[in-house]
Amino acid sequence: MNKELDEIRRKRGEEIMRSISSDGVSLPSRPEKLSDSTFDSYVQKYPMVIVDCYADWCMPCRMVSPIVEELAVDMQGKVAFGKLNVDESQMVAMKYRIMSIPTLLVFRDGNLIDTIIGAMPKTALKSRIDNY
Repeated sequence: MNKELDEIRRKRGEEIMRSISSDGVSLPSRPEKLSDSTFDSYVQKYPMVIVDCYADWCMPCRMVSPIVEELAVDMQGKVAFGKLNVDESQMVAMKYRIMSIPTLLVFRDGNLIDTIIGAMPKTALKSRIDNY
């Protein structure tokens, strides 16, 4: 019984450590839905943020969405992911000149450092993100 409890505690401790970035800010394990009013504070809150800009009617966006969900789990503790519906949040879409979707906006310390446009497989997207 004690061995089982110790193993559970060890695994939970590892999960907690993975969910905390180097500066002590807990990173989410799922993409957070963003809006015009929450966008700026979210990208400022975490050291590394990737925002999936999409629309519900967009078929390539629907292909990228589960990949972003998986990457959020795979990269927990390193990157925070957000999702922004450009039909509902047109101010952010205009600010970052999003003309094609899906578009992934990559932020470091609140500054836009890259824009990834179009659907791609998980391995290709992960390798692009790993560069940061």
